[in-house]
Amino acid sequence: MSAKVEMVHDPMQRLGMQKKIIHAGRGMLPDFVEGTKVKFHYKTRKCNEEQTVLDDSKKHDKPMEIIIGKKFKLECWETCLQTMCNGEVASFTVSATHAATYPLVAKNLRDIAHNKPVQERKHCCGMMQMADQGGTGYSDLNELLKSPQKLEFIFEVLDIQQPTEYKKESWTLNEKEKQAAVPKLKEEGNTLYKAKKTKEASEKYFEAISYLETLMLKEKPRDEIWNKLNEQKLVILLNFAQCKLVLNDFYPVIEHTSTVLESDKDNVKALYRRAKAHVGAWNPKEAREDFQRVLELDQTLTKTVQKELNELDEKQKVKDEEDKKKLGKLFSG
Repeated sequence: MSAKVEMVHDPMQRLGMQKKIIHAGRGMLPDFVEGTKVKFHYKTRKCNEEQTVLDDSKKHDKPMEIIIGKKFKLECWETCLQTMCNGEVASFTVSATHAATYPLVAKNLRDIAHNKPVQERKHCCGMMQMADQGGTGYSDLNELLKSPQKLEFIFEVLDIQQPTEYKKESWTLNEKEKQAAVPKLKEEGNTLYKAKKTKEASEKYFEAISYLETLMLKEKPRDEIWNKLNEQKLVILLNFAQCKLVLNDFYPVIEHTSTVLESDKDNVKALYRRAKAHVGAWNPKEAREDFQRVLELDQTLTKTVQKELNELDEKQKVKDEEDKKKLGKLFSG
């Protein structure tokens, strides 16, 4: 065991960090490739005689998680954790230089724990910005802002997962991963829709659309790659609109089918679904215009559309009669 500790100590000491194993972990040191997820508890203490505790994650509901390679704002934490095994508990004494961003990180973690909004800042600029705005809102962190000092971090590793062993959250995906996820999400949405799990299907379609829109932002509008991404998006938008139509959420249907029609003005599915949504939102004039356009574009739908128009006429009669009665009551009163 002592040989293992020595092997870890030397390179870390050169980085201004010192490790002490409190409880040995299980198995061999994992391969911390980019995207590895580490779940752990942490305790932060000052290196004074009292060993003053600044933060302790065990006081909160959830342990901390870090994705290796995603530029966590306290870089020394990634460095320390990559020397640890599953189940290991270890103490790391870190120089003031490496602990300098701790007030920023701790502020955000405390705000999250107390359900406060977290403001996004970056490293040195964030430190200066906090100082300019009167500090972090926490007196002990303000003290660290004014007088950076070395800190002790005690980590307890609860779980280490390789990138293939867990479902990645959207913010952790790179461009290639988002591109690969789109057809899978679409297929999952189709399967859920066929199983009449409409709400769940809409969520899958929405996720796929958000990935495509993120990818499109990186391309020049109307360029070849942008056009291909937009084609994918329009197909999934129609599926999403159909889900919203089934769920009687009419205004998103009108919005998203109109988006499709901006790129493909004669898209029959978009026109038909928008017409149905206009009926649901009671825009009879717009509904008739869309139904009429469907008739012009696809004669095979004549019977279906005519039935919709007849039902719309009946609804219009009922509505007109209701309005007439209300008007009569208004004047008779």
